[in-house]
Amino acid sequence: MAGKLNFSLVSPEREVFSGLVDQVDAPGVEGDFGVLPDHAPFMTALREGLVTVYNNGAKTQYDVHGGFADVNGEGLTILAEQATEVVAA
Repeated sequence: MAGKLNFSLVSPEREVFSGLVDQVDAPGVEGDFGVLPDHAPFMTALREGLVTVYNNGAKTQYDVHGGFADVNGEGLTILAEQATEVVAA
């Protein structure tokens, strides 16, 4: 079994999501990017858009408005100015 990515999505009000996932796609200011387990470290600012979390065949999306993403040896942390889960209609 492939490894998992430790992912945390935090807004000023609360921790929106925390857990092990397969992949996260996010809207960077220089373009969208994806993060898998064991990704090379980097940090970037985020623009408004959707953060998509893939885990065990399921997909969850969060609408984010600004913030930063930090990928390091521990995983991916997104500190968003605002983040809300997108509920499918």
